Amino acid sequence: MERTAMKSLVAWKHSLYRKPLLLQGIRQVGKTWLLKEFGRQHYERVAYFNFDEHPEYRQFFESTKDIKRILNNLQFVAGFPITEGTTLIIFDEIQDAPNVLNALKYFHEKGNGYHVACAGSLLGVSLAKPSSFPVGQVDFLKIHPMTFREMLIAEDEKDLVAYLDSKEDGDPIPEAFFNPLLDHFKKYILLGGMPEVVSRWVIERKSESIDSILWSIVQAYERDFAKHPEPREYPKLMHIWHSLPSQLSRENKKFLYQLVKQGARAREYENALYWLVSAEVVTKVTRCTKPALPLSAYEDLSSFKLYSVDIGLLRRLSQLDISSFLNPVQLVSEFKGSFAENYILQSLSAAFSVPLRYWTSSDNRYEVDFLLQYKNLIIPIEVKADKNISSSSLKAIKRLHEDAFPLRVRYSLQNLKFDGDILNIPLFMADWSEQLITRVLGMETE
Repeated sequence: MERTAMKSLVAWKHSLYRKPLLLQGIRQVGKTWLLKEFGRQHYERVAYFNFDEHPEYRQFFESTKDIKRILNNLQFVAGFPITEGTTLIIFDEIQDAPNVLNALKYFHEKGNGYHVACAGSLLGVSLAKPSSFPVGQVDFLKIHPMTFREMLIAEDEKDLVAYLDSKEDGDPIPEAFFNPLLDHFKKYILLGGMPEVVSRWVIERKSESIDSILWSIVQAYERDFAKHPEPREYPKLMHIWHSLPSQLSRENKKFLYQLVKQGARAREYENALYWLVSAEVVTKVTRCTKPALPLSAYEDLSSFKLYSVDIGLLRRLSQLDISSFLNPVQLVSEFKGSFAENYILQSLSAAFSVPLRYWTSSDNRYEVDFLLQYKNLIIPIEVKADKNISSSSLKAIKRLHEDAFPLRVRYSLQNLKFDGDILNIPLFMADWSEQLITRVLGMETE
């Protein structure tokens, strides 16, 4: 498979300011595979150390901070010399190895000629803990589930990808491209972007094996919940996790603790919620009271929506069998558009480094699904699950904040169209959003 993040890894390798690298991302999102493949393609050797499979390796970092002594021990285990610039050192499953994390500081200060990349399935939780983390001494790279674009490449639809990559304007897409893209999009809605799922589908084309893999991943996440340091939090984690489908199936998708458990209150569940967000299995989208720069200054932290990190996992968590949807667009349009919103959030999160927010008017009559802060612009985003593109909220936000937006964006099953200050993007083109936005605004991409 081809992952877009490979370009970022190559750029990291050649950077004059390279530091030890931390890959963040949920379990089974492909971090280990990506690092090993990166090493295979771009280094002479890969020295791989897994601190979960071999906890004894942690001892190398407990008694010394001397990089040479640590490397001597690692070379003995690897069975070959670890050389500067030509060997990729991979530290895997380091979430429970604080001494290894802390040692990255010394690799940066005294051994920066060595290329060190690290990963861990619950790394986000570990980094959220107060500890002697080497602040400013590491680089970060977030690994997301496979995007729709990456799935097209996996299915060997490189001509379709090349066409969309070369799209220079907001003109409609010809049916010869639109219809095949829509068909592939329907599959992505059912599959999601977990690499094992996409790989198995490309090889076997069997829906029953897909659901089995997704259910195994769901169960693996739930086993991770048991690793919370406070055992009494485990039931709360499970309650929040299993409430996602019901939270998102409502017209107003604001997170309600009453749907988690009858009588539940925020202060009882805030630690569990924080853990889930840190573990990156859910994405939190907070409300903005005013669509103005910077969005973070106008956040209402008490009002938020929760989404799944992957649309395939959301479908499986909802216990919706893949074989029951002969027309996957039905899955998008039903459930109050929750699957379409989750898909757009998933795509935009992979494309843009800033978190998305949402907006409601002061009287709660209008709601815009997402706000994107991009290059000192605020872009309101509406998500429509079908071809019905009427949107009172997009009109209202412009009326109430007339000069704030040079562009409003709508995602739907309608064709690509730029009309006035509204850009309608087909749902399957979400991965090309930045390209389209910059071109219709006449901006330069970085």
